[in-house]
Amino acid sequence: MSAEPQILLHAIERELKALSWWESVPPSARALASTEPFCLDTLSFPQWLQFVLLPRMQALLDAGAPLPSRISIYPMAVESFKPLPEDTAGLEEAIARLDERLSGQPVQREA
Repeated sequence: MSAEPQILLHAIERELKALSWWESVPPSARALASTEPFCLDTLSFPQWLQFVLLPRMQALLDAGAPLPSRISIYPMAVESFKPLPEDTAGLEEAIARLDERLSGQPVQREA
């Protein structure tokens, strides 16, 4: 995957906005402090992407720190979006590409 992580983060943000899932007001500090994977107990998956994943990845990029190499967000995205009426294919693809770029492994796309 030749795309740089910054471009992929922007693609996720763009897709969240296109779906009208981008929120102007962040969740409470308590909601963001969840210790559950993907903050499942306090945030929706799109909120987790916007308020946890994107800022943390951006902070790593800004600091020149190493990015995670063991990452698998795509399966959670597919599962989270299954019951939704919106067309999430663009967002799923952006997430799959981020997984591939960081892990160095191909992602098995849903049919």
